[in-house]
Amino acid sequence: MSEDRVTPIIEIESVCKSFGVIRALDNVDLRVETGEFVAITGPSGSGKSTLLHLLAALDVPDSGRIAVHGRDLRDLRNLTRYRRHDIGLVFQLHTLLAHLDARRNVEIPMMGTHRSGRQRRHRALELLAELQLEGKEHHRPPELSGGERQRVAIARALANDPAVLLADEPTGSLDSASVEHVLALLQQLRTDRGVTIVVITHDPHVAAAADRTVTMRDGRFDA
Repeated sequence: MSEDRVTPIIEIESVCKSFGVIRALDNVDLRVETGEFVAITGPSGSGKSTLLHLLAALDVPDSGRIAVHGRDLRDLRNLTRYRRHDIGLVFQLHTLLAHLDARRNVEIPMMGTHRSGRQRRHRALELLAELQLEGKEHHRPPELSGGERQRVAIARALANDPAVLLADEPTGSLDSASVEHVLALLQQLRTDRGVTIVVITHDPHVAAAADRTVTMRDGRFDA
């Protein structure tokens, strides 16, 4: 058995998180293997997004341990570097900058890296072409369809070749054709690049595409 299988790429142990009197996460445990596609489902308010925010180091747990690539997130001194290089983030509302075209939106995570301006442009155009957005490189988000905007967001999340892609309801605002396209992209990322994918979703169609589905309820995973 390989070392990657012995040490999971994501390991969550006894994690708790509260907001005032609300217990968002209650002693949560989860292991995700390298290259696995995991869907997290459950009703609104069950703790799904809170868990994703902790994985992205956008917040910290009250107690417990979260490790990515065997590194405890509490020990990381440069969380910006972690979010820039180790993970990619995709949200339901894509959070693209409306005044920048698609190419420049994809270039944003590469700012401050070793890549030159020419290399950033080349990488952005490469990703947009891979996501079937040729001819849309200079379109701003208001000029793109919902599915196209989400594909730009996925391209942006992949700009620095992260090992882990975290997606919060990435298909929630898309029509059925765009959902199918995004699902195909996620499967391709896992198969061709070995990217580990964790998706929060209410859509049973999305959950069915994952290797494994876990359900949250009241801050815990269902047994």
